[in-house]
Amino acid sequence: MEKNEIVSWIKTIVFAVILTVGIRVFLFTPVNVEGASMMPTFENEEKVIVNIIGPTLSDYKRFDVIVFEAPNGENFIKRIIGLPGDRVEYHDDELFINGEKFNEPYLDINREKLLDSGNLTGNFTLQDSLGEEVVPEGHYFVLGDNRRKSLDSRDMSVGFVAQERILGTVPVVVWPLPNARFIKE
Repeated sequence: MEKNEIVSWIKTIVFAVILTVGIRVFLFTPVNVEGASMMPTFENEEKVIVNIIGPTLSDYKRFDVIVFEAPNGENFIKRIIGLPGDRVEYHDDELFINGEKFNEPYLDINREKLLDSGNLTGNFTLQDSLGEEVVPEGHYFVLGDNRRKSLDSRDMSVGFVAQERILGTVPVVVWPLPNARFIKE
């Protein structure tokens, strides 16, 4: 091979590496789902892509699925329920935000699978769980879809999630291939 051809290949490889690293660091990054807290939306050991750039261009929305750094340093995947300034309550397995009832169709499968006559989500208020009346500014209240098996904002060890701890939203599952799909609210 000629020297010019070798230099050309080196430039191409360096460019490809820089592009790959740039996309991974600034746009999208893969994350493994660990545990059952978001079942059936996500199964244990599925690989999802986290959209890092999208939320920086617009605000997070209610019911977005996000990945965030938990206080223990792990990455958690949960669903945003409460936005800054919201009053969040659960009564008789129904979600109320600022006094308005919200449907959560993504929980229907889990409710159908209950073996007992209990509620999927126990009664709580923000005041009871975290000692606050509303979600603080710059924070979010998050819950796992598998409410009985989720360590989430209801627990003081997780609490409200500060916006700067959020890595991004989860638009797609990519692995294993038979499970690949887009995530909807």
